[in-house]
Amino acid sequence: MLRVASSPLLHRHCHSYRLLPQPRCPFCCAATLDPLPSSRRVLVISGPTAVGKSSVALEIAKRLNGEIISADSVQVYEGLDVGSAKTPFEDRQGIPHHLIDVTRPEEDYCVGDYFRDSREATDKVLAKRGVPILVGGTGMYLRWYLYGRPDAPKSTPELRAWVQEEIAKAGGDWDKAVSMVVDAGDKDARKLLRNDWYRLVRRFEVLKASGTPRGSKSLLYSELEDESEDHPPQKRIYRAIDDLDYEFVCFFLYSSRKRLYDHIDQRCEEMLTGNFGLLKEASWLLDKGILANTSPASRAIGYRQAMEYLARCREADGVSSPEQFIRFVEDFQKASRNFAKRQLTWFRQEPLYHWIDVSKQQEAVIDFIIKAYYDPNIIVSEASKGILIDKKSTVDKKNKLRDYMPQRKVFVTAEDCSEILDWISKTQRRKADGSLHGKTQDEREG
Repeated sequence: MLRVASSPLLHRHCHSYRLLPQPRCPFCCAATLDPLPSSRRVLVISGPTAVGKSSVALEIAKRLNGEIISADSVQVYEGLDVGSAKTPFEDRQGIPHHLIDVTRPEEDYCVGDYFRDSREATDKVLAKRGVPILVGGTGMYLRWYLYGRPDAPKSTPELRAWVQEEIAKAGGDWDKAVSMVVDAGDKDARKLLRNDWYRLVRRFEVLKASGTPRGSKSLLYSELEDESEDHPPQKRIYRAIDDLDYEFVCFFLYSSRKRLYDHIDQRCEEMLTGNFGLLKEASWLLDKGILANTSPASRAIGYRQAMEYLARCREADGVSSPEQFIRFVEDFQKASRNFAKRQLTWFRQEPLYHWIDVSKQQEAVIDFIIKAYYDPNIIVSEASKGILIDKKSTVDKKNKLRDYMPQRKVFVTAEDCSEILDWISKTQRRKADGSLHGKTQDEREG
């Protein structure tokens, strides 16, 4: 049985670990080690939009021989790069990134797809003796990833013991043990990595407890399917939290609300500058026949507002006033801030996350997370003071930010908007044949 990271680890004595090519111990840097004998520890880094998750995770991955697994419901879509704040390929510094650009924006990609793909990516990283680092702020993705699909059957010590006895009859023969589980009704057991006995036993246990394979019922709590990012979870009792599929070390990066909102406003403007990134991507979606708010991709914050704005520009034959553009920018900023507020509410209900103050120097945050990965006990030690914060203290009880005003620093005057409005007038006007001015055939086809 695996538990959420809580057992003592001997990072101070590197000889207590099995020697491996990677990762290197950050405490002595003299030997290489396997931080967890069962090799099933996973690092999870979440936080509200624009808090700086990607930069922190990238630096940690470099030091831990890690691979990043995105937990972002927009980054899964090809072509939605600027609005989802994907780390550009050239900035990934050789660190593998998973679950980015896995499907097209006109296709649906649900939380069940993510659960399957993220677990598969995790197992592949672990098989290479790498460190899986889940990074993102999509609460539902992370909840399914951590706890499994909803409505899992509850096992018992007696059933677990019986399953282990049955598997033991295979005499250590992996193929024979897999055949036993397959014959019992779980054909997907053949897809397990060879000699992954923990997963095999768990699949057999779920099968016997529920009568269905793990792929169809692997849940550890109920009443989840009706929840969404827009409706944060109500307080509930989590069950089997000490019997998860991996050993998780989870952090939620937090910045003061005012500081976070300022960063959000700034990033929204940055997404519209340069090569008009977000607007070009929104225009591309409209050209594909996708309407705002009609699919997961077009419902995404930023894309929805940009598509609605460009649709109005097209109806006006490519005409937009500076005031209309600035109203769109403010709507985009407000929607992003509201989303961050919902993320904070959602993750306060999650018991596995340790909230970490990123207003400290980034290097101190990174060092603490790395040390906590090797020795989770420091999370509850004196060493955590000044780094970790009480999530209850982050509630804006007095509603101090109720009258927060958007902080526009790029698009302040009508002149600041002129370049974008010129682009709109050239690309969002329709010709007699219905096609748009300023677009080549290749651009129209995406």
